[in-house]
Amino acid sequence: MNTTLDRAAQPAVALRPARLSLTPKTALAGQLDGAWWPSSRDLAAELPALAAALDEPWGRITRVSVNPARWPVIPHRVSVDGRTVHVGWFDQQDPDKLILLSYTVGRWDLLVIPPETEPAAAARLMAAAAIPGSVLAADVLMANETVIGRGIRDAERQEAGWEGEGGACLSPFGNPIPGNPDRRALPLPGKGWR
Repeated sequence: MNTTLDRAAQPAVALRPARLSLTPKTALAGQLDGAWWPSSRDLAAELPALAAALDEPWGRITRVSVNPARWPVIPHRVSVDGRTVHVGWFDQQDPDKLILLSYTVGRWDLLVIPPETEPAAAARLMAAAAIPGSVLAADVLMANETVIGRGIRDAERQEAGWEGEGGACLSPFGNPIPGNPDRRALPLPGKGWR
């Protein structure tokens, strides 16, 4: 269940730096303009740092749009440096995307990386979302990262299994080489045999 709040006056909070990766300025238009990795799912607490970080490169952010599937509480307005940023929500919007609008400059779409994401996965997503001219949408990047993360976890499990077996060298038939107590590979005939 999502809740929408109308908060005209919000208490001042200390802003943490926004974890943000933006595409470089280029003529190549892509699906995304970068990625944002918030620290929580508290939109009222997270948006001020994001909007403040974007003031210089993009201009004053005036409106933000989200999908309510990822945000438990959606405020109508958020105070940023004494001004108001209006927040809207749309069920049809990609849940992993945040749309930012500025009256003077335009629109930007950011991939929203879930706060609970592991740092290595977040770094991969932030880099992928900031590639100029990329045709990959937010949902595709998130699905790709799920597959990549699963592959990395499988490889780590296999390596842990290898280490747990003592790193045994296997014969061509998949069994440890007999008579080799330290489990090092034996030289092949013709190479090192005398």
